[in-house]
Amino acid sequence: MDTSHFRATCRVLLALAMLSLAQPSFAQQNAAPIPPQAAASSQPSTVPAPAAAVQPAPAAATDAAATPADARSLKSTAGVPRELSPWSMFLSADVLVKAVMIGLAFASLVTWTIFIAKMIELSLIQRRLRAALGKISDARSLAEAQFALGAKDSVLSSLLAAAMREARLSAGISSDSGIKERAASSFAEIVRAEARRIRLGMGLLATIGATSPFVGLFGTVWGIMNSFIGISKSQTTNLAVVAPGIAEALLATTFGLVAAIPAVIIYNHFARVTKGYLKLVGRSSGAAGRLLSRDLDRTHGPALSRAAE
Repeated sequence: MDTSHFRATCRVLLALAMLSLAQPSFAQQNAAPIPPQAAASSQPSTVPAPAAAVQPAPAAATDAAATPADARSLKSTAGVPRELSPWSMFLSADVLVKAVMIGLAFASLVTWTIFIAKMIELSLIQRRLRAALGKISDARSLAEAQFALGAKDSVLSSLLAAAMREARLSAGISSDSGIKERAASSFAEIVRAEARRIRLGMGLLATIGATSPFVGLFGTVWGIMNSFIGISKSQTTNLAVVAPGIAEALLATTFGLVAAIPAVIIYNHFARVTKGYLKLVGRSSGAAGRLLSRDLDRTHGPALSRAAE
């Protein structure tokens, strides 16, 4: 009994020993695997990290911090206005382009000044000349016509005065044709002088209308050249950088057209109105010539009848 009991006890102890040896491997099999990164971090590192691996983070931060400053400097060097209004584009334009636009604005001001002045002048003198022709329509002699006009200074008064002066200077000359020819020459000089006076300022309108588009085009070409130079310096083709410079250049062409188109229209209008006024002056010259012819017939008619007797 003792021997069998001893053997059973030995078997139990041997089984317990075997179980104790097998338990660590079973726990290792059931444990969760550890990632390599965690294992590497848990182990002490004996190799120093390279310097290049540590420096990229500050460099990236430096680039990110420098980007807004570079953008602002690029914007300032490119001369991009905050808003694309005509006034801001004018202020941002080149000095020569500004001079061109100021000159064209002054030319436009001259055009409208001439328009207002000539409209008032032509309206007044046409009204006065028509009224004067109506007053002398029933006059029978130069003296009666001058009395009807009074002391008013007009082209008709000048024509009547020239006719009376020629009649006075030709007193005693029986050749009526010679007197009429000399009076007609005086009338032609007066009419030409009046035509030159009434066309005063129209040559300036023609010059403004003909040259303003080319002056504006010159400013545009100069502005586009400067814009392309700025684009090459900034080394960018961004539309926000390119568009304002080209818009400033095209503003000069706009000024040229604004100055030229009204000048051409106003010149053509005054050319028609001036022709109508010169027709009235021609009628006045004819009226003065008829009155002179009547005076000559009255003067030489009795003398010829006495000579015939």
